[in-house]
Amino acid sequence: PQYSQYVFNVMHVNPAYAGYKIDPFIQATYRSQFNGFEGSPQTFSFAADMGNMEQTMGFGININSDKFGASDIQSLLLTYSYKVQLSYERFLGLGFSSGFTSYGLDASQFQPDDPNDPGIPQGEINAITPNLNLGIFFYTPVFFTGLSAYNMVGQNILEKKNIALATHNQHFYFQIGAIFPMTNGISFKPSFLVREDLNGPTSYDINAMFLLQENYWIGTSLRKGITKNKALISEISGNRTALALLFDIFITDELRMGYAYDFNMNS
Repeated sequence: PQYSQYVFNVMHVNPAYAGYKIDPFIQATYRSQFNGFEGSPQTFSFAADMGNMEQTMGFGININSDKFGASDIQSLLLTYSYKVQLSYERFLGLGFSSGFTSYGLDASQFQPDDPNDPGIPQGEINAITPNLNLGIFFYTPVFFTGLSAYNMVGQNILEKKNIALATHNQHFYFQIGAIFPMTNGISFKPSFLVREDLNGPTSYDINAMFLLQENYWIGTSLRKGITKNKALISEISGNRTALALLFDIFITDELRMGYAYDFNMNS
C-alpha cells in the first residue's frame, strides 16, 4: 500500500520506529487513490505505539486494510523494538513486527473475454499467511536513518493457493532525514525514502517539510519510479512521477490532523 503521510509515523515503513516518541501515540490514516475509477485502491491503517519509561523498548500494533479491484488484503501486526543508547543523544533501535495477513480474491468481479479460460480463477479465493518485518533505526534529536525489510515469510502459502500477489513480495526500505531549526519559529525537515522489491520498479520519495510555530507542518513530496529493465519501458509503463502536497495541523497539544493530495505527473 502507498502512504504519503508516513513522514509523520515512520512505523508504516520501519518497525524499529515503535516507541520513538515514548508517550503513547495513535494514528489512523485513510487513502483513496485514483478517485473516479471503479475498483481503485482504498487503504485504511491504524497504528499505535509507545515506549517504556527507561526508553529502552517500544511496543506497537498495526491494523491495515487494502482493497483494490477484486483483491482485499487485511493484516494485523504486533511490533517490538529494543533501543540501545550509543551516547547521550544517539540511539539505535532494532525492531520487528509479526502477525498475519489475509488475502482475498473475488473472481466474480472479473469480466473475462473468454469465461471458459481455465487459467482464470473462479469464485472466491482466500488465504492467510504469517508475516515478519525487520528494521533498524538510528536517530539523534536532529538526524535519523533506517533500513527495513518487509514480508520476509509467507509467499509459499500464497503460491500454493494460486493467489500469489506482488504486494507480498519482499520489500526493502531505506530512509534518511534531518531537521534544521531556522528563524522565526520555522524548522526545515528534508527526508529521502527508497523502496525496492527486487522485481518491479525501484521508487523513491524526496520530501521537504516545514514546521511553522510548532503548530503547522506544510510541505511537498516528489515520488518517482525507475524501471530497471529498459525493455519494459513504454509510454504507459515507463518511469512514473507523482507530486504530493502535505499539510498537518496541531489542533491541540495532543491531537493533530493531516491531509495529503497526490498529483500524477505523467501517464
